[in-house]
Amino acid sequence: MSEVYAARRARLRDRAQAGGSQSALVTNPANVRYLAGPAPQGTVLLLGKRDDTLVCTDPLDERPPEGRPDEALRIHTLPGPGGDPAVAAADLAAAHGAESMAVEEHHLTVTRHRALRSVAPTLRLTDIGGAVEQLRVVKDEEEISCLRIAAEIADQALGELLESILVGRTERHLALELERRLVDHGAEGPAFATSVATGPHSGRRGHRPTDRRVEEGDFLSVCLGATYRGYRCEIGRTFVIGTSPADWQIELYDLVFAAQRAARESLSPGAAYRDVDRAARQVLDSAGYSEGLAALTGHGVGLEIDEEPQLAPAAMGKLDACVPVTVEPGVHLPGRGGVRIDDTLVVRPEADGGPELLTITTKELLAL
Repeated sequence: MSEVYAARRARLRDRAQAGGSQSALVTNPANVRYLAGPAPQGTVLLLGKRDDTLVCTDPLDERPPEGRPDEALRIHTLPGPGGDPAVAAADLAAAHGAESMAVEEHHLTVTRHRALRSVAPTLRLTDIGGAVEQLRVVKDEEEISCLRIAAEIADQALGELLESILVGRTERHLALELERRLVDHGAEGPAFATSVATGPHSGRRGHRPTDRRVEEGDFLSVCLGATYRGYRCEIGRTFVIGTSPADWQIELYDLVFAAQRAARESLSPGAAYRDVDRAARQVLDSAGYSEGLAALTGHGVGLEIDEEPQLAPAAMGKLDACVPVTVEPGVHLPGRGGVRIDDTLVVRPEADGGPELLTITTKELLAL
């Protein structure tokens, strides 16, 4: 992996230098991990003309080997608690003769930005924007392998839950059980706060679990994800509890399933982001559900659960191969509930079999 990290840093260094900056400071934790490997919380990465330095507050020799960053990096550990690694990095850059430094302005607070200027007043600060996030959009096969394992873990956790007794248990209890099962199967933790929604809550995107208990005849919507070696995936399914589904539940489920399938089938290199969104949205619009639909149909995943690209009506850009995305349309009917179906897939060309489905739990409408 050392060569992979070095190549990533070289690409960022080229971008910074093309913008007139002799050094670059990376503070976004996901970006630090992408460029340097696992590192203690709060660690920042300073790219110089030749040498790259991790500035951290915790000694790395106290971490297990699998939790340590790229060995090719210089390590600068702050001497005591309370220091700011970003400020220390700016001081190092100035001391090494840098006249300019590109920073992630979208991640720095105003207070932290002022502190950088204060400690190195001669250092010209420029904005590198979302350069690292752009580099992260297309994944290599090692990254996709981590996502594939995260998806397998999420599938296992969800599958086990479906085999248990659900009636009478609360949304909150089921969410906590799912997160425990994720860890039991090897996840570092959940990729995001697990959502379990029953009855009138079902179908809501990002629903926070409550103490409402599962009842016979409910729709049950579950959305969860696992984190494996820093990489995060997402899966969402909707079921009916206890009895055969009502006619309205079958109709609504079939509609959302058709919308999800249309978007999944549109995933290919060169497809416009907004066209993928439109594929799902048109199915729902044609059935009269244009009001209250989510702002987007899906999004990228990786070291963060919500990355570029955004599959939304006004999104600009086109998909590349090896870009993992979610496809997650849904409909919520106030007072009745609704349906969400959510998969994580990797964009692949038709010659390679088309989009690779990572989350494989059945999408059949099950009565549990």
